[in-house]
Amino acid sequence: MNAPHDTTAQLTVKSADDMRELGRRLAGLLRPGDLVLLSGELGAGKTTLTRGLGEGLGVRGAVTSPTFVIARVHPSLRGGPALVHVDAYRLSGGLDEMEDLDLDVSLPESVIVVEWGDGKVEDLSDDRLRVVIERAVGADGLAVDEADDVRTVTVTGVGARWADTDLAPLG
Repeated sequence: MNAPHDTTAQLTVKSADDMRELGRRLAGLLRPGDLVLLSGELGAGKTTLTRGLGEGLGVRGAVTSPTFVIARVHPSLRGGPALVHVDAYRLSGGLDEMEDLDLDVSLPESVIVVEWGDGKVEDLSDDRLRVVIERAVGADGLAVDEADDVRTVTVTGVGARWADTDLAPLG
């Protein structure tokens, strides 16, 4: 159940290009200090969405999965917030391990996006945007139609920061 200050939008995304476009639109809602948690199975589109965020924020460098480096910082090319892109998939220690990355130091002036962050980084901020990406799968765990890239994306703003934010422009 959503807390009193939660706001939610559910969207259908039909292709990788649409996922990038969603990221670009989402970037228009973000400001320094925002924490974004991305959830979804492997291949769901978390990094593709983050690529769009990077484009929308106007950051330097190609946004790629930070799986092996854990975190990448992409400075702004136009005076906006840097994008800190974190992959918490291999981190099992929750916030203790995340503290080694000094995300709390970066948070006030950056937008921090954490893939696989559920249950690991919520204590960084009372306010966060939670993005869950799901795709239809059959009993065998494979996509219902491999040619079908349709995803359901649920965006939930948690906390006072998001209470009055209209998520409709994302659709």
